Amino acid sequence: MTGTWTPESWTAQEARHLPSYPDAAALAKVTDTLTSFPPLVFAGEARALKADLADVAAGKGFLLQGGDCAESFAEFHPNNIRDTFRVILQMAVVLTFASKQPVVKVGRMAGQFAKPRSSPVEVQGGVELPSYLGDNINGIEFTPEARIPDPQRLLQGYSQSAATLNLVRAFSTGGYANLRQVHQWTLDFMSRSPWATRFEEVSTRIGEALDFMQACGIDPQTVPQLQGTSFYTSHEALHLPYEQAMTRQDSLTGDWYDTSAHMLWIGDRTRFEGSAHVEYLRGVGNPIGFKCGPSLAPDELLRQLDLLNPGREAGRITLISRFGDDKVEAGLAPLVRAVKREGHPVVWSCDPMHGNVIKAESGYKTRPFDRILREVSGFFAVHRAEGTHAGGIHIEMTGQDVTECVGGAVAISDAALADRYHTHCDPRLNAAQSIELAFLLADMLNAEAVDRAQRAA
Repeated sequence: MTGTWTPESWTAQEARHLPSYPDAAALAKVTDTLTSFPPLVFAGEARALKADLADVAAGKGFLLQGGDCAESFAEFHPNNIRDTFRVILQMAVVLTFASKQPVVKVGRMAGQFAKPRSSPVEVQGGVELPSYLGDNINGIEFTPEARIPDPQRLLQGYSQSAATLNLVRAFSTGGYANLRQVHQWTLDFMSRSPWATRFEEVSTRIGEALDFMQACGIDPQTVPQLQGTSFYTSHEALHLPYEQAMTRQDSLTGDWYDTSAHMLWIGDRTRFEGSAHVEYLRGVGNPIGFKCGPSLAPDELLRQLDLLNPGREAGRITLISRFGDDKVEAGLAPLVRAVKREGHPVVWSCDPMHGNVIKAESGYKTRPFDRILREVSGFFAVHRAEGTHAGGIHIEMTGQDVTECVGGAVAISDAALADRYHTHCDPRLNAAQSIELAFLLADMLNAEAVDRAQRAA
């Protein structure tokens, strides 16, 4: 795997969790078409994100990565994109205002379609069909026809990603993200959450600070950082034929980039040694996420880091831990120690979602909010103990008023899960739970800053 890299060199390695298309020629025709399409993102944008993440790796910022578990064609609507973007803005404001650290905002959107599944088949009422693998591969409807992988779906996924990116870019630079609008970001249904009042207090203090700046002769309207924000996209680089088709050579540097997203990540199921997914991503210049679960040994992690980032470039690698609330402290600490010992400049981020899925008595798959918080607390505890920076959070969330994760200040019960359970895959935090998590994260970041100051004194 350390030989010469090309965009198709992954085909010589073991590729797991890829769909099996009945018509290989039809897939090849679609990927050839995608190769001729414009890039969705540009190499310079990916390099800008890498620079921002390098600051986070150095302890000078925090990564906020969030969005849908799996985007769908059916729920594609500008209001849904706007509301998720709005909640991420709210979370970033809370984290920035409370922790006094810049927050790097990365959405799980504009390409997060394909999903690895624990089983290749699904059984309902005694009928067995192939599993649903994401809207850009097959349909969620439980019929033989819908579950056949269809390469034409990749073209629809590209089109939806392009439209999503267009809208997000407009929101982030066209005035919507202006800090003068902070009072208007709260969604109507958020008024039921006690955290809405606390966010309103933060909004008022920000408004007062802007008024003070203007009184001192600094016009906030002329400060670019207050008029808009940098916002990046990401998804799991699972469907390798699609990612290969979106790979372009940068005309300025000659380096290869995956232009389907600014940041790509390798999942816990595809990060094994000899993996085709690792082979593909080692050759592109994008920032890369790498999921770290209970089965990952420290020595294996170090070998993968040497392969993916041999030059030890800061901002290149984000390690996303996903252990579960009862395993995070024991499982994460050896990895943190090994990476620190070898001097790899990584961002450590916490995914408190994937290790905390349970099946409720009602039959719905859910994630208890208290378990999510315990994993985040354990993640911060490990980094305080090891003297490293707890640098980010990676969550599945939505701006919609869903009832998919139980608990939180809004107190969603098991019985209430059926009210608005809309996810196409795994349960997501709703807007109120996301804001609550942001305030609790801010408290943890402040505690980390105090510890760091005390150690430096």
